[in-house]
Amino acid sequence: MKTRITDLFGIEHPIIQGGMHYVGLAELAAAVSNAGGLGIITGLTQRTPEDLSKEIARCREMTDKPFGVNLTFLPSVTPPDYPGYVKAIIDGGVKAVETAGNNPAKWMPALKDAGIKVIHKCTSVRHSLKAEAIGCDAVSVDGFECGGHPGEDDVPNFILLPRAGEELKIPFVASGGMADGRSLVAALAMGAEGMNMGTRFIATKEAPVHENVKQAIVAASELDTRLVMRPLRNTERVLVNAGVERLLEKEKALGANIKFEDIANEVAGVYPRIMQNGEMEIGAWSCGMVAGLIHDIPTCQELIDRIMAEANTIIRQRLEGFLAA
Repeated sequence: MKTRITDLFGIEHPIIQGGMHYVGLAELAAAVSNAGGLGIITGLTQRTPEDLSKEIARCREMTDKPFGVNLTFLPSVTPPDYPGYVKAIIDGGVKAVETAGNNPAKWMPALKDAGIKVIHKCTSVRHSLKAEAIGCDAVSVDGFECGGHPGEDDVPNFILLPRAGEELKIPFVASGGMADGRSLVAALAMGAEGMNMGTRFIATKEAPVHENVKQAIVAASELDTRLVMRPLRNTERVLVNAGVERLLEKEKALGANIKFEDIANEVAGVYPRIMQNGEMEIGAWSCGMVAGLIHDIPTCQELIDRIMAEANTIIRQRLEGFLAA
């Protein structure tokens, strides 16, 4: 399948693995890229720019295909060493960067001078247009269904994607609710040129997370995510568990008076304990509603091959069959 996204990133299939904390390590990124998609290393999971340099080198040992790095720009009292991370990406010869969080305009000149293609994650049309205006090559449009941070507008992809298609000149991919060939065909029909999958790629053989995490996704239905931190205007979609229920009770009890410190036990520092140790009840971790469509744990190659075969069948047989002769 050939789209502007496959041309832009030099990949076989228009499927991108989104950056995910403590999930986007070299093993997963290489497996996705080897299967014809675009694998992504999550930059800030690496504690230092030096660690990121090593992870990029490790990924390069596992694949000769294009892969990218996610760099999320967060508001912080003591921000990460962003100049160091950007240098590690450039020096590592990475040619694709997925930016997220705050406006990446400050970092665009260095990235563009290095010939790097930038795709920015956006949860609204207005943010997508801003990304286009500052020179991003593509946008990942994240609907309300997505795991992680869906923004505060609550617009699902059935509306958000066609709206993005009406406004944007640069190519975009659909993110949120993407799991299979049906997702890809629907995204293409609504104007996207590919799709970004996060939660679906956690439930794969190569995802470097505890088996408990993968089984929790397979066991979950579309009804098993919750929105947390909404009173702080930092809304995150997570899989429900005992820690998340405690968090929601605190939000309900404290109302508008809630502060981040009140929920820190259920949010801060839980990712390594969940993803690496499998402690599934301790707190909030990002998971999309798409969990309801995930029923197995294939290899990345099996998953991507299946998606493309299903998409091909839908387009060439099912949809074509509806047309009058």
